[in-house]
Amino acid sequence: MTNDIEHILYTEEQIYKRVKELACEINSYYSGKPIIAVFVLKGSAFFASDLIRWLNMDVTMEFMSVSSYGIESVSSGKLTIKRDIDSDVTDKNVLLIEDIIDTGITLSTLKNLFVQRGANDIKVVTMLSKPSRRIVKFEADFTGFEVPDEFVVGYGLDYADKYRNLPYIASLKRHIDRKSVV
Repeated sequence: MTNDIEHILYTEEQIYKRVKELACEINSYYSGKPIIAVFVLKGSAFFASDLIRWLNMDVTMEFMSVSSYGIESVSSGKLTIKRDIDSDVTDKNVLLIEDIIDTGITLSTLKNLFVQRGANDIKVVTMLSKPSRRIVKFEADFTGFEVPDEFVVGYGLDYADKYRNLPYIASLKRHIDRKSVV
């Protein structure tokens, strides 16, 4: 599996430090007000779990599964909600937690969905941002790292459900036989 890695972008130590810094920013913004933390699955599971441990307000966890990739390495541009949250978000503070913002389609669509559902305040935190790939204008409120236009894996990010368990974030080799990974 690690033979498929081109190079490491962020080490386990760099990730740990940045997650704590993001939590401080979020704690400062919410000033103790309760939030609903929406884990956008599957990719954000590692990041979201690590992040909420450092938050100092009441946190209700919710899980949402969406997809715009399938088994491809390029977004299809169409968002499919596979699993929705259970909570009513009316007049609540919602923190959407995502692994990476690529085209911007997923998060802009989700943010609009929560606006329609009557959330009081909606903020987005992402571990990674890849602005060179934006199709729609969208930026997170809190961002861990900006990454180049490479296909990244590890720390929850995957290619065809592989590599999520790597403790670091790395670039996937372009020449790997993608059929053998699936």
